[in-house]
Amino acid sequence: MATTYNNLYLDTRKRLRTHGVEMAQLEARELVCFAAGKTREQFFRDLPLYASKEVEDRVAELTERRLDGEPVAYIIGEWEFYGLPLDISREVIIPRADTETLAERGILLARAAGEGARVLDLCAGSGCVGLAVAANAPNCRVVLADLSEGALRVCKQNIRRNNLNARVTCVQADALAPPAASLWDFDIIACNPPYIPHKELPGLDASVKDYEPWGALDGGLDGLDFYRAISANWGTALRLGGTLIFEVGMGQAPDVEQIMAQNGFENIVTHQDARGVWRVVEGMANH
Repeated sequence: MATTYNNLYLDTRKRLRTHGVEMAQLEARELVCFAAGKTREQFFRDLPLYASKEVEDRVAELTERRLDGEPVAYIIGEWEFYGLPLDISREVIIPRADTETLAERGILLARAAGEGARVLDLCAGSGCVGLAVAANAPNCRVVLADLSEGALRVCKQNIRRNNLNARVTCVQADALAPPAASLWDFDIIACNPPYIPHKELPGLDASVKDYEPWGALDGGLDGLDFYRAISANWGTALRLGGTLIFEVGMGQAPDVEQIMAQNGFENIVTHQDARGVWRVVEGMANH
């Protein structure tokens, strides 16, 4: 018997929920849209219509992949962050809602820095943070920097996808090494580095451990390698009074505050994310 899009969506949501998927509602909608080749608007408009057998089979197949642990963002090849549609591949980690706090601080600081503000998104991954800043602080220019060529490919796609070519560029850079001479005079460096302690990687949820790139997760022995290297080396890439802002893992904020203070950063403040986790640490360069 034929099924409406609404019932197909409800059945998929129920299957995901039964398997303990937290964002079952969002994920079911994304899977049905992708299987049917519909935008969200078309999906909501077509809820009472019948889905073809092909679409039903495709949804069943995609749902199986999800239940085997593959994240929806990798299945459909895209995800949304801060209202921006982004291409996503297995070369980059999937943008998390937690990271919107870092983007928010970047946006506010870029607006405050005024016309021609320069922003560096270091360890850019998909480019989600830098692109959110560029889209919401229209006077700034943004550089997306990552060591991974796969990540830079995704960054370039996302710059094009969001029509930000005029103000956003990409560059290959190793965050653990000092910056190249061409990377200097930034008002803001925003960084969401790998911060999971090495020994915790095998214990991560299968959807992360088996699918996301370990290079973008592994923060070394205690998870703090990148904070140490960037705080020590990248202050020179900031203007006097420029700001370095980091996303940090749960419980890491005090350590990162201390690392920044030891490297001469001043006015160090920490911000909570929407869930009340101390998520972003920022400090001002005084060199």
